[in-house]
Amino acid sequence: MNLNDQTNVWLPEIGKLVCVRDLGPEIKLFGIRLPQKEGKPCQHYRPGQFAFLSAFGAGEAPFGIASYSEDEGVIEFVVQRLGGVTTALHELGLGDSVGVRGPLGNCFPMEQFQGKNIVILGGGIGAAPLRPVIQCIFAHRANFGAVSIFMAARTPDLLVFQDEYEEWGQMPGTKVYVTVDEGREGWAGKVGLITDLVQQIHPSAQNAVSITCGPPIMIYYADQLLEKLGFAEEDRYVTLEARMHCGIGKCGRCNLGDKLVCVDGPVFSMREVDALLESYL
Repeated sequence: MNLNDQTNVWLPEIGKLVCVRDLGPEIKLFGIRLPQKEGKPCQHYRPGQFAFLSAFGAGEAPFGIASYSEDEGVIEFVVQRLGGVTTALHELGLGDSVGVRGPLGNCFPMEQFQGKNIVILGGGIGAAPLRPVIQCIFAHRANFGAVSIFMAARTPDLLVFQDEYEEWGQMPGTKVYVTVDEGREGWAGKVGLITDLVQQIHPSAQNAVSITCGPPIMIYYADQLLEKLGFAEEDRYVTLEARMHCGIGKCGRCNLGDKLVCVDGPVFSMREVDALLESYL
């Protein structure tokens, strides 16, 4: 490894926390300003990619990038407190240093999506890697067709980015639909599974692609429904970042058939997923 190579994605960049925002119980959005140096890899990332965050003294872990790269100078991540590294990250404050290593993995083929209608399904914290897709579409709105955004969570307080839903819904040709599994006091929105909501709205599969991220069980049933609605395998995209562990293809715990999610993904079409599962079985 060349330690002087400024384009090496395996070398962390040292950034500063410029935004820490609560999104839900034990869920925070971190905005990290990176050094503005030509050739630094994390200044050029695509929707769907991920990176490692380092809490110095505690370790590092992979997280999906939650912002679009045209948002100058700041890269954002959503971190849920689950273990030692995420707890250490949650204890950081504005101005603290954070290591960022990446971007890694593949991305959503946004160029292929141009001219098509987009149906987005996000469950809980799975909305994080979908947010840069939404931001990319809105930054180039004329290049895409109608956009239908479905967001769901177990309870209302777990709906990340809900403060942005109104802004999303005001974009031309965009509809936002929200539901929760369990209503709470003060919740006036829909209650039910995301599949129930999608079935009710019945988005058209004509000239459309779907993009789904959420808990594995949600992805499974949502994909079955999308297939019934007429979305072809090659037009149904998922991001499987929840399967990643080491993030660099060494531990093998994210294998899907003969592929590794952290190296060959995390973005796949369902045609790719089905082919991989068939080879694995």
